Amino acid sequence: MFNPSVFSRLSHDVMNNSCSRPLISLTVRFISKSSSDPSQSFVVAYLKDKLGFSPESAMAADKYLLFKTPEKPDSVLEFLQKHGFSKTQIEKIIKVRPGLLYSNAEKTLLPKLQFFQSRGVSSPELIKILFYNPKVLTRSLEKKIIPCFNQLSNLLQSDYNAVKAIKRYPFLTSCPLDVYMLPNISFLRDNGVPESNIISMFICHPRSFVVNPDTFKEIVKEVKEMGFDPLLPKFLFAVVVFRKISKPAIERKFEVYKKWGWSEKEIWEAFRLYPGVVESSEEKIAGIMDFLVNEMGFESLLLANQPFVLARSLEKRIVPRGLFAQDLLSKGLIKSFGLSALFNTSEKVFVERFVNRYEDKAAELLSLYKEKMNLAVGGKYRSSYS
Repeated sequence: MFNPSVFSRLSHDVMNNSCSRPLISLTVRFISKSSSDPSQSFVVAYLKDKLGFSPESAMAADKYLLFKTPEKPDSVLEFLQKHGFSKTQIEKIIKVRPGLLYSNAEKTLLPKLQFFQSRGVSSPELIKILFYNPKVLTRSLEKKIIPCFNQLSNLLQSDYNAVKAIKRYPFLTSCPLDVYMLPNISFLRDNGVPESNIISMFICHPRSFVVNPDTFKEIVKEVKEMGFDPLLPKFLFAVVVFRKISKPAIERKFEVYKKWGWSEKEIWEAFRLYPGVVESSEEKIAGIMDFLVNEMGFESLLLANQPFVLARSLEKRIVPRGLFAQDLLSKGLIKSFGLSALFNTSEKVFVERFVNRYEDKAAELLSLYKEKMNLAVGGKYRSSYS
């Protein structure tokens, strides 16, 4: 059913994605210098004393840095501190992009921060974005950053959506979108995927769209051949799952389900109902199955028919709600319960349906529910299955 070469190439893309690799050699374009005793250079001493570099890291960066006085690098460090970056964040940013120490902070760095803030990025959000992708600070504002952001904003139909996507995958601000992203989106359109579905899924999973177009096309074709309807959101969900998870990882998760009595056919049927059945870790899958089957008494194959439950948090939803429902059952307040009613409702709906509804018969129910929450998060279920 599946072409192993798709996943082989996919793994290669993930490991070699140029958008995600902060390479000093590609960033710093300064002439290397020689020194009879590099361990004694001003740069080495500065990086060690000011930024806590190890001797090895300082000497490696020293090959690319030429400053002999502290004024320029001091101004950069003070600028970053002034704008909310912690000492640890600054140290890691400079290790990845040592060339920043040559920057004119007010002329080249400040306008970039101001641009993102003008588009709706808060200061804490901006710090996180730049920490994970400091390459942005070395790019041209006019030639690279603004065109890239505008392109993303036009695609997602608002600055707000563009910011949401960048927050989830900061490397969007430095990726060649024309190469890695736009061809993939165009291919989805050609296959009948609605624009609204593309936008929604891209905002939630932007990294899944940044991949070699040939690999992406093969994944889309595989999903289509499985019978997924391109008009439904589930189609793109399946594409994202296969983009994120390698074939060997999927096979390992299949083995976990098989240990609980699911056949290969039943696993694929569950996948068609809810592609997220292969998103959770093997440990989480085993933990959910164990609790629901052995603790709650559900039939294993019932979960194959309602696989959505495998996406829920074991600690925050499944265990506390399950234990609470068992208490209601033992008190005679309810006669039965189903997976959907227990685990596929919001917290507000669950409390209204299972807690407040019986308040007049058992006033202590809310406290009991909170007790189950604490047990799940801090007790044996956390240590066993988290």
